Amino acid sequence: MTPATGQAKSDQVVTRSDIEAKLQQIKHVTDSTTDTAAEAGKGAMIGGAVLVLVLAYWFGRRRGHKKNTIVEIRRI
Repeated sequence: MTPATGQAKSDQVVTRSDIEAKLQQIKHVTDSTTDTAAEAGKGAMIGGAVLVLVLAYWFGRRRGHKKNTIVEIRRI
């Protein structure tokens, strides 16, 4: 098989430095992906929190208007 197909020749020796270099390359890619996902997650969490607060306020006002108690005071 040729190296172009992704398989190493049988006479090549894989050294520890080759493995470490490849792992560092993979780590760099995963770290950048993780950072990007974390930033998107923070925005989504803030947006969700704001939405929950707005909905709680709106439903609380609505309930207060629906169950308004009228108190009548009479003087005797």
